[in-house]
Amino acid sequence: MTTTRPAPFGTVLTAMVTPFDDGGVLDVDGAQRLASYLVDDLGHDGLVLNGTTGEAPTTTDAEKRQLVSSVVEAVGDRARIVTGVGTYDTAHSMHLATEAASAGAHGLLVVSPYYNRPPQEGLIAHFTAIADSTDLPVITYDIPKRTGVALEPDTLCRLAEHPRIIANKDAKGDLDAAQRVLARADLAWYSGDDIANLPLLSIGGCGFISVVGHLVGDRLRDLADAYFSGDVEQARLINQGLLSVYTGCFRTQAVILIKAALAHIGLPAGSVRAPLIDATPEQVHRLSQDLVAGGLNVFAVDAA
Repeated sequence: MTTTRPAPFGTVLTAMVTPFDDGGVLDVDGAQRLASYLVDDLGHDGLVLNGTTGEAPTTTDAEKRQLVSSVVEAVGDRARIVTGVGTYDTAHSMHLATEAASAGAHGLLVVSPYYNRPPQEGLIAHFTAIADSTDLPVITYDIPKRTGVALEPDTLCRLAEHPRIIANKDAKGDLDAAQRVLARADLAWYSGDDIANLPLLSIGGCGFISVVGHLVGDRLRDLADAYFSGDVEQARLINQGLLSVYTGCFRTQAVILIKAALAHIGLPAGSVRAPLIDATPEQVHRLSQDLVAGGLNVFAVDAA
């Protein structure tokens, strides 16, 4: 039997898109329907709102709060709802954290400040201030390819001493750094980059905060269940079957292609907000080929 660390937010979570209507306005009903589909049909343990895939840089504070409250209303008794509150401004991030708490969120996702690239001591002060601003548990989000600054292993170990900083979303692509933190700190470790889902389980990860979970959350569950039950070969085979899905959804900015895929299968999504642009017909056709290769036959007509 393979052992795992506790997964305080569940094992399979998806970083949910933010649906917009035809006028580009937040589609509250669509968000509730999509959340219900992900939880009830695909079996997600939780959803992460207002992250990169949720287009947080282009949604207002009021929209973020409304999204959280509406999704909590729809599925909050059946799933853990985590919301992104990290910005490059500590005071603003603290404000978003208190708003998220009052809207009913179960946890906070806090990305490293981007653009201003603070030193490691500044990162510690930033995350600590946000964690101190509410009673909610916090997931740090380490994605230096977007933020320009990585959370060093020593920094993560120090942050893990805070009673409410209990998990990390790892999108760094550095298995060496991840292993060094896991050897020293009691953090729940979530894969934040789908291609690394199985490798991170193998070094002590507890689950996924996924993008492709919009489409294959049930298969990610099977992957995790197989691995944690000790059937590593079955987990490897499931992961191998998902490689085309991973490739297809990340050929450009992932929210562009996920929204295209959701729209194709009749789920709420809408357009992306500028400066992102919607998928071209050529991109949708290539996506359909990738997804069919990954076993998603709802795209079989387009892939011909």
